[in-house]
Amino acid sequence: MKHLSFDVIVIGGGHAGAEAATAAARMGAQTALVTLKTAAIGVMSCNPAIGGLGKGHLVREIDAMDGIMGRAADVAGIQFRLLNRRKGPAVQGPRAQADRALYRAAIQSYLQAQPNLSVIEGEVTDLRSVSEGARCILTLADGSEVSAWAVVVTTGTFLRGVIHIGDERREGGRMGEAPSNRLAERFRDLSLPLGRLKTGTPPRLDGRTINWSVLERQDADPDPSLFSFLSRDVQQRQVACGITHTNTRTHEIIRENLGRSAMYGGHIEGVGPRYCPSIEDKVVRFADKESHQIFLEPEGLQDHTIYPNGISTSLPVDVQERYVRSITGLEQAEILQPGYAIEYDYVDPRALDRTLSLRALPSVFLAGQINGTTGYEEAAAQGLVAGLNAALLSKGRDPFVFQRSDSYIGVMIDDLTTRGVTEPYRMFTSRAEFRLSLRADNADQRLTPFAIELGCVSEERNAIFQSKAEKLAGAKRRLDAKTWTGKDLASLGLSMLGDGSRRSSFELLSLPDVGVAEVLALDPELQDIEPEILKQLSIDAMYSHYIERQSRDIEAIRRDEKLAIPSDFDFRSLEGLSTELRLKLNQARPETLAQAGRVDGMTPAAMTLILARLRQGANRQRAV
Repeated sequence: MKHLSFDVIVIGGGHAGAEAATAAARMGAQTALVTLKTAAIGVMSCNPAIGGLGKGHLVREIDAMDGIMGRAADVAGIQFRLLNRRKGPAVQGPRAQADRALYRAAIQSYLQAQPNLSVIEGEVTDLRSVSEGARCILTLADGSEVSAWAVVVTTGTFLRGVIHIGDERREGGRMGEAPSNRLAERFRDLSLPLGRLKTGTPPRLDGRTINWSVLERQDADPDPSLFSFLSRDVQQRQVACGITHTNTRTHEIIRENLGRSAMYGGHIEGVGPRYCPSIEDKVVRFADKESHQIFLEPEGLQDHTIYPNGISTSLPVDVQERYVRSITGLEQAEILQPGYAIEYDYVDPRALDRTLSLRALPSVFLAGQINGTTGYEEAAAQGLVAGLNAALLSKGRDPFVFQRSDSYIGVMIDDLTTRGVTEPYRMFTSRAEFRLSLRADNADQRLTPFAIELGCVSEERNAIFQSKAEKLAGAKRRLDAKTWTGKDLASLGLSMLGDGSRRSSFELLSLPDVGVAEVLALDPELQDIEPEILKQLSIDAMYSHYIERQSRDIEAIRRDEKLAIPSDFDFRSLEGLSTELRLKLNQARPETLAQAGRVDGMTPAAMTLILARLRQGANRQRAV
């Protein structure tokens, strides 16, 4: 029997798997990526887009850690837009329509060029994690074995995946691909806490059969915001999307056929994403609305396929054809692939610690939709976390934990492992308490120093970051060097400062009526500073007062996070806690007092009880 040995093995070649495998390999771990089809690595199985509100922050953070999603999106982007452009930078989200074929090719090229990484085509049928400190052994369908010190499982929607189109039911991890049933059975044998979730896609349309002349047009931004801190220019021709809407006739067709929908017909037990509902859900839940917006998104420069974002469905094909053709501009539209719902197994993420390692099997990490999330970006961010920590475990190094105060990645991981999920988890800027400091524009300043310390960045990334950091520091010193009075501002026609104090150029940038142009008018010597550096410092200045306040709050949280809760801490023995809260704490197994505070139902009185017990334990240890 053939047997290959590695430091880390990653199961699955989706967005989580690609990030996990390249992250582990960048750390110097000999890594294998095992996938059912090598040609499908990097496939965008749902919408052809990367980023958005909250999601764009995750992509920038992945890139700051030298991940590959942002670079691939920049290579394949055919329409770049900055969402929430009229709002502040803290809640703006970069987004890009991507050419599916170019994105897949970019991801595959990064994997092929990555040292320390091998790709194995095959199906994992068994996973044996023996005693702690020993190697994990995986059996493939052909009978061969591979082993490693750590395994990352990124099976997406493939664990017992079932595709639903009306009352038609077929097994599949996504359209045209077989599910991973034998591995799912193994997970059940391991007594992991499993559940069922569902997601869905809309029908794909032939763009040549759409009447674009009657539709609203949405163009790319003239000044595109790219994802990667390494990217400089757009690489592909930019295209427009079309916008149309459902109508009362569309809704009537859907209502008449709700009983034929897989979801409303009772064929699906899994829970779907509340923030990305099917068109059936929209019609039922928002019965008072006469229309819903649809974005017609091209899937590629050489591809006529259109993704109608906003009408995902599990209705039968004949009903899909009828409701699609009731929509303005789509009267003659041909469906190339029907929409469908997919139902799959997931593991309750409260079974994981914040490295995404299973508490019951510490050498096994989970990432992506298997943890109850939805979206490419959430999956890729988890893959990064799991891949880094699998490599660290394989090398006997301390784990790396992303904190809520440092990153959206930390917010997501903490949410998942502390609270679990009742529906597919999606990232929003509103989930982050410190979103004013966790901006997309400063992701590299926040996270790349950690990446350099871990040793997971390329020489190119390191050099570019160090150069930028030096330029920012030098420009900040120059902005701090000169101060100005209210009279100086008045000379530019700006409101005078009422307190009579002098302010530095950097402090002036924090004022609502003062921008880079005004500061340069006061001090022309600053004109040799690169525009991008000045823009970054202008944003930093805008939020400086708020961030000083947040920094104090963050320090308080970090003090809590340093107060660790022992893994054998017995919440059930704490008198004074409600039975419900004891059960939730015992299930969530928070690792810190800060995490315990975020368990649903936690009260200040309960926190005081836990803190008192922790201090008692610390005092006993000191006494010994």
